[in-house]
Amino acid sequence: MELGLLYSGGKDSTLAALLLEEFYDVTLVTAHFGISDDWQHARETAETVGFPFERLECDPDVAHEAVERIREDGYPRNGIQLVHTHALEELAAREFDAIADGTRRDDRVPTVSRAQAQSLEDRHDVDYIAPLSGFGRSAVDRLVEARLDVTAGPSEEIDRADYEAELRALIADREGPRAIAEYFPDHDQTSVTNVR
Repeated sequence: MELGLLYSGGKDSTLAALLLEEFYDVTLVTAHFGISDDWQHARETAETVGFPFERLECDPDVAHEAVERIREDGYPRNGIQLVHTHALEELAAREFDAIADGTRRDDRVPTVSRAQAQSLEDRHDVDYIAPLSGFGRSAVDRLVEARLDVTAGPSEEIDRADYEAELRALIADREGPRAIAEYFPDHDQTSVTNVR
């Protein structure tokens, strides 16, 4: 069975791929809006970890709408949720038997409710799987420590291909690089460098 996994090149989505590969033919799929070439980081990581890779070109208008929400709210949660929902819809419309992401039980954003998952499945005749939904961050970190080599650091220093990178780029273009700190709290990101 063919499965498309939304992929950033970070620890959560890489761990999700490793958990699913026994049951599915996993393709790592990075959603992007054409704002930057950050998707290439995920492609490089996919090659490193040994999975096929595809790009998922999403509607740039959704990224601009997400930035407007972030600016109105003063924080990124609703904007990132909008982008994730759009990416899942686009992925579900592809020729996969199942789709997945790396969302954890304790993620604040993005999240996928049971109703949203069921709607995706019903409308697109696809299975939605969240293999990390039963794991909290500390459990994920222990599994990652056992299997993956990871580089971690502040968002602006780690090469990655998540939604946030392109949204940050749009905000920097509109308001200047200093404005990013007004909307995005300091937090660390990860990039996988090897599977052991």
